[in-house]
Amino acid sequence: MSTTDAAKIRAPKITAPKRPVGTLYRGREGMWSWVLHRITGVAIFFFLLVHILDTALIRVSPEAYDAVIGTYKTPIMGLGEIGLVAAIGLHALNGLRIIAIDFLSIGPRIQRLMFWIVVAVWLLLLAGFIPRQLLHVFGGE
Repeated sequence: MSTTDAAKIRAPKITAPKRPVGTLYRGREGMWSWVLHRITGVAIFFFLLVHILDTALIRVSPEAYDAVIGTYKTPIMGLGEIGLVAAIGLHALNGLRIIAIDFLSIGPRIQRLMFWIVVAVWLLLLAGFIPRQLLHVFGGE
C-alpha cells in the first residue's frame, strides 16, 4: 500500500450519543426522589444497627446500657428523633410512590405529581409531629 492509499483511508468519526430528553432521572423530581430514598434508607439502616447494638448492651453490662439510655434523654437526641421520624416518613411515603409507579399503568406518567403529593403529605405529617416533639424535648410536658 502506498502513502497516497493510506491517506485516503480515514478512521470513522466517533460521535457522542445523544442524551435522552425528559427521562426520569435527569435532575428532576424522579432523580431527587431516588437520591432521597437512598439517603433515608441508609440513615434508617444505621439507626437500626445502633439500636440493636445498644439494646444488646444490656446483656454485657446493665450499667453501660443505663448510661447509653441516659444519653438518649438529651435535647440533641430529641432533635435527632425528629430527623429519624422525618427520614422514616419520607422513606415510607416514597416507597408507596415507587410501588404505585411500578404497578399502576398510569404511574410513570404521573410520577411527578405523586412526588409532590408525597412531599405535601410528608410535610403535613411532620407539622403535626414536630411541635409535640419539641414540647416533649424542651420540657413542655
